[in-house]
Amino acid sequence: MRRQFISFPVADFQRTKLQMLSWANQFNICCFLDNQQYHLPHHSYECMAAAGSVQSLVTAAGSAFEQLQQLYEQNRDWLFGHLSYDLKNETEGLASNNTDHIGFPDLCFFIPEVILQLSERELVIGTFDGRHETIFHEICAIEPPTEFDQQLPTPINSRISKEEYIHIIQQLQQHILRGDCYEINFCQEFFAEQITIDPLQVYCSLSNTSPNPFAAYYKTGERYLLCASPERYLKKEGDRIFSQPIKGTSQRNLQDAGEDVKNKEHLYHSAKDRSENVMIVDLVRNDLSKICEEASVQVEELFGIYSFPQVHQMISTISGRLRKDIHFIEAVKATFPMGSMTGAPKKRVMELIEQYEQTRRGIFSGAVGYITPEGDFDFNVVIRSIMYNAANKYLSFQAGSAITFYSDPEKEYEECLLKAVAIKKVLGGIG
Repeated sequence: MRRQFISFPVADFQRTKLQMLSWANQFNICCFLDNQQYHLPHHSYECMAAAGSVQSLVTAAGSAFEQLQQLYEQNRDWLFGHLSYDLKNETEGLASNNTDHIGFPDLCFFIPEVILQLSERELVIGTFDGRHETIFHEICAIEPPTEFDQQLPTPINSRISKEEYIHIIQQLQQHILRGDCYEINFCQEFFAEQITIDPLQVYCSLSNTSPNPFAAYYKTGERYLLCASPERYLKKEGDRIFSQPIKGTSQRNLQDAGEDVKNKEHLYHSAKDRSENVMIVDLVRNDLSKICEEASVQVEELFGIYSFPQVHQMISTISGRLRKDIHFIEAVKATFPMGSMTGAPKKRVMELIEQYEQTRRGIFSGAVGYITPEGDFDFNVVIRSIMYNAANKYLSFQAGSAITFYSDPEKEYEECLLKAVAIKKVLGGIG
């Protein structure tokens, strides 16, 4: 059984994008990945969707990476899916005991029935059964959603109060003072219970409010990820591996261009943000050195400032050449979870995250992406995302920041709220 790709011309890129998303959403499992026309360094596909499952792997931490490698080697086809943060239990021998109301599995990958790849002027359809023209006509016949701003009067609850948050940060700073760690990413959950949403509608609203280059709409049964991530976790292209951690955030000022530039410059020169960023760069360099050729790991860009709809971000790019004796799945395993969402040293901070956070992260601060038949891949970092379980009507989103000894707990709390602005706007949330 061999997959064949056929291309079709498109006249209206944005309309076709919404049509292919709506078409993919009819399936029990689908993954929609959108670059939102950013063209950041190491850009590849503009927009892709995978729909339906020919074969899938759904498993818990334990031997998940080994099973994923077997799935790839047995099929050498496209794979789409996710890595949960809780795969840390496999890579580092840890445990996850906090509450999880969303319930994504630790790892899920599937070989899609249909792959859709959209660029400015063409839609490429890949399938096994020769239904290319039928699928193209089905997509073109869909009337795409046009109303993106139907806000829901959703009361948003905080899992921990501001006072509790500040107290926890002070405790974490005592751990730093004692030498347990020197940077830790601490996250808090916001949630709504007994809520019914249209996930596709909410995703479109989120994308319209906050278009970001690693956006994803991901559905497995009744679990949904509506993701507006600006961050790449890891990409492989040939024998090259790229990681682009984000550390450092400042607010946009779209009403005053001069102030917006000042905010951007302040972020670039911020000693606090630079120190946070360089700590994670060093952690990523160390991770990549385990799996890359000697002396091939390099920092391509340090403290790059990139602007997104709500925030400016400080992004660095680290690359290396993968060793020939290392399977690419091992490269993912050796670097996961990503340093930008853990801290340093990685194992100790993950123990502290488990101790002080009150919600199991699950797919949040994990990764969603694809693997090609050639063994290339690209994965995002699942942040700025809404998680929704349609079965128990539970909606969740998390936000965090990097804590160092010099962090101001009040400002860290405000940074969490800043990162959640787009989501709260979409949900029309209060509280």
